[in-house]
Amino acid sequence: MKVHVFASGSGGNCLLVSDGDTHLLIDAGISMRRVESSLCQAGLTLHQLDGVLITHEHSDHVSGLKMLLKHSKLPIYAPHTVASRLGGMMPDALELTHVIPVGEAFPVGCVSVTAFHTPHDTDESVGYRIEGTGVFAIATDMGHVTDEVFGGLRGADTALIESNHDLDMLRFGPYPVPLKRRILSDYGHLSNPDCAQLARRLAETGTRTVILGHLSRENNRPELALSETVRALDGFNTSVCCAPVFGHLCLNVGEEPCFV
Repeated sequence: MKVHVFASGSGGNCLLVSDGDTHLLIDAGISMRRVESSLCQAGLTLHQLDGVLITHEHSDHVSGLKMLLKHSKLPIYAPHTVASRLGGMMPDALELTHVIPVGEAFPVGCVSVTAFHTPHDTDESVGYRIEGTGVFAIATDMGHVTDEVFGGLRGADTALIESNHDLDMLRFGPYPVPLKRRILSDYGHLSNPDCAQLARRLAETGTRTVILGHLSRENNRPELALSETVRALDGFNTSVCCAPVFGHLCLNVGEEPCFV
């Protein structure tokens, strides 16, 4: 199983999970041109994809979806409320959307996919666990770590988790107070210390690689996020890296990452 992170952050989110002949996008929050360029680097074309899993309907996760659907008949997988929101935003998506159960595994190609809820400021938001020759799990856009989130992530060989903001940069930064409160709320985004604590808990369950994702451009820096999590993982045989805002991170699930 391979993971290719094309983008992760408030400017757009999109990654590819490949296992054998099964290729799945998670979110499509970047332009179709960037998706196609990134797929080309991975040795694939748009028409080789088996579908796209959508976490929620915020623009940084779906802004490129409309153009993707215009040029392909890519199946969309999303839980009920997210699917309804997508249908309202993009009527063309309705006939391509598969409404999926949350908390129940379903097959796509040679992998098994399970969605789990994440606590975010939208009516429904999910992370995904994908099991095949390896286990990859992703959870971003969450204000705190619930038992459901931890259950979806635990034991994954590789996990991408949110390390959105440095607390001091956010508190003393230029954002208006209502936005700061939203980010800091239980339905906002995960801070560096909270991410580090989660990473340690995952290392205790056997996770070998942790990818820090959805870093804020205004309220975080990769070196701050990394240093927090590296300290928390002291004593564990678990590697850690930051997902790119722009660029291409490639790794075999459970192994060291490689930036392309």
